[in-house]
Amino acid sequence: MKVLRVPRITVDPEVCTGKPCVRGLRFPVTRVLGLLARGQSREEILATFPYLEPEDIDAALRYAILVTNDETLELTE
Repeated sequence: MKVLRVPRITVDPEVCTGKPCVRGLRFPVTRVLGLLARGQSREEILATFPYLEPEDIDAALRYAILVTNDETLELTE
């Protein structure tokens, strides 16, 4: 298993069942990505979750790029 290291993204089995999270907070990377995918702007996300920082959003996106760049998935219809 390849280990990805992205500053600000942590993986701890005791936090969110080991899902990648922002800075050890109980805020999974997938939640950041989901908010962006639903059309929320960075500014809206930061206003709604004041404990997040702009660099956290950048790190979540960087993590997603690394994960998806390393995976080959077969899609079915």
